Amino acid sequence: MRSILIIGAGLFGLTAALELRRRQWRVHMLETGTVPRPTAASTDVSKVVRADYGGDELYTALGEASITGWHAWNRQWPQPLYHEDGFLVLRRDTMAAGGFEHDSFDLLTRRGFPLRRLDTAAVKETFPAWAAEKYPAGYFNPRAGWAESGKVIARLASEAQSAGVELQTDTGFARLLEDGSRIVGAMTPDGTPLRADCVLVAAGAWTPTLLPPLRDAMWATAQPVLHFKVNDAAQWQAPRFPVWAADISRTGWYGFPALADGTLKIANHGPGKRVAPDAPRVIWPGVETQFREFMSGTFPSIADAPLISSHTCHYCDTFDGHFWIDHDPQRPGLAVAAGDSGHAFKFAPMLGGLIADVVERKPNPFASRFAWRQLAASAAAAKDGARAI
Repeated sequence: MRSILIIGAGLFGLTAALELRRRQWRVHMLETGTVPRPTAASTDVSKVVRADYGGDELYTALGEASITGWHAWNRQWPQPLYHEDGFLVLRRDTMAAGGFEHDSFDLLTRRGFPLRRLDTAAVKETFPAWAAEKYPAGYFNPRAGWAESGKVIARLASEAQSAGVELQTDTGFARLLEDGSRIVGAMTPDGTPLRADCVLVAAGAWTPTLLPPLRDAMWATAQPVLHFKVNDAAQWQAPRFPVWAADISRTGWYGFPALADGTLKIANHGPGKRVAPDAPRVIWPGVETQFREFMSGTFPSIADAPLISSHTCHYCDTFDGHFWIDHDPQRPGLAVAAGDSGHAFKFAPMLGGLIADVVERKPNPFASRFAWRQLAASAAAAKDGARAI
């Protein structure tokens, strides 16, 4: 039986572990903390699920297949963790060719998505929380929504262990074990050697720290997430208030319907800040003011809503915004599945098969985009912010 040691039990690691176990691999996982790890990017109350990716055919197809997968998981699991409340995409001016909103609308319509085009009047009538006059163009996509991300991770971990995956928590990683140029396992901090036919590093924001040769290709980036309290939760839930993006390719603003207790999550994918992966998950000065200025102009009735909590989400950003899923060409026996770049969670149902195919060197229609590539921290190659929700 082939064996694999997976470093990291987040989204990439757990989905890969489940699929490889189904393919009869012996799977051993190491996780520094608990699962779900509180500081992991995949651990939160919600993540967006969508296929809206501008004119990008590959991500759109991957997103569409993933939505089918989310429905399959809902049928299998004791309670549904994916909520297809739809995705409201609005823009502060007209939708023109080349823009995220226009190109998403065009491509998804051609693929059969039943989108509804919106203008100011339609926004005002259907989504009354919005300052509709400031968002004169956009669309609503009913085949999208959000997932209870932390609960999804807990569910995947439970399924992995039930399937026979050996999940070792509160156990760190000291170094790789080498036999010449080949990687043959890893050493834990207490000196225990763990040998395997393949080592897969899927450590999220910690990946470039564990694998220093990748530090010019990926890094940890902090992005702010704030939770506010609304009094009438039903008024801030679908269908009146679904998952949304507010001129996101230019502003980075996005958010979610309220939870049953009135918690309303708003986030921004902007430049962020490069940080150490273990840096405190605290927002920097001025962030709350920026959020409230946005809310005042977009959702004026909650501009003064109480702030419940705030934190930063630490992405593992790659220099070009694409995931990094491949074998290390210089070190046989070592593979990497990382580089979420703030937009991986929506693809959870497809990631396990994708990573497993790469590990087994089998063809996969999506793998080429995420293959090992030249290491370059190039500002000119920075990712499109509209993608990273």
